[in-house]
Amino acid sequence: MATKSPTYPVDVETQPAAWAGFTRVFLIGAASLGLAIVATVAILDPYGLRAAPSHPPGPIMDTNQRLSYPQIARGGAFDAAVFGTSTARLLEPAALDTAFAARFANLAMNAATPDEQIRLATLFLAHRPVKAILFGLDTTWCAADPPARTANAFPDWLYETGAPWGVLRQISQRAVTIAAQTALARLGLARPRIRPDGYAIFTPPESLYDPVRARAHIRAGARDPAAAADPADAPMPALARLDALLETIPAGALKLIAFMPVHAAAQGAPGSPAGQRETACKARVADIGAKRGAVVVDFRMLSPVTTQDTNYWDALHYRLPVAARIVADLNAAVRTGADDPAGIYRVLAHP
Repeated sequence: MATKSPTYPVDVETQPAAWAGFTRVFLIGAASLGLAIVATVAILDPYGLRAAPSHPPGPIMDTNQRLSYPQIARGGAFDAAVFGTSTARLLEPAALDTAFAARFANLAMNAATPDEQIRLATLFLAHRPVKAILFGLDTTWCAADPPARTANAFPDWLYETGAPWGVLRQISQRAVTIAAQTALARLGLARPRIRPDGYAIFTPPESLYDPVRARAHIRAGARDPAAAADPADAPMPALARLDALLETIPAGALKLIAFMPVHAAAQGAPGSPAGQRETACKARVADIGAKRGAVVVDFRMLSPVTTQDTNYWDALHYRLPVAARIVADLNAAVRTGADDPAGIYRVLAHP
């Protein structure tokens, strides 16, 4: 004979109340955790929202320059800065400090478009008196239709005055990770990824330089002579924005513009459409420099530096000894206003 399972009375009236209590506790816990995360990230301030000239940013742990550099533009006792792409990243701020009696940050960003450079420069200029500004130009400034952004996400809010709602906008899985790394760095348990002045050596160690491999990279990055180029007389809208920015810089500040020395293989050949476009661009920049009291220096030319393969890792990126020479040559160009006797650079404009 089968035995019936015992039954227990179920108080159905208490189930909704129990679930409501559980839901309330869960929501309060989740909200508390969320607020704790927001507060922790805000206190650690991984992207320097509180940075100011009197309040330098903390350790820089995010290698994404578009996220990290706004805090340097806002904070620290800098009165000079470098803007450009990776072709200007190796200019050592300490050497520039000595050359121009200023305190430099290097805010050149990999593959930065003219718009991104101007946004960063505008942020820098808005937060301090300025003694010197250096723009390292490449041919993206000469384009008839320059790209507004690279493939990297550009955090527009971080470049706005006051970074409105920044405490909330910076909350993400990445920010939480960077905040944790910031905490470790402040405890001495991790090293900052980028120096407080923005400088970082992104090329391999000089001891690993391989001339054969470098030559292969140079050839791979050579300009295709058959590639289409904008007509020499086509508009250059980015240069108009550079002109407008230079107008806002005080007259007593050093305004320095330099076409950076890429390898000869990456330059437009003289007389080719690309070469004619580059020549027209340099003439336009020279006119802007003359109007705004800027020194304009051209390293993007055939020279003992740009024709020597062993000066480069690839077609665009020179080695550290070349970077040191560029700083010395910029100093000479500003002091003398004359072309280099060795043919390394030309001075296109000088006050």
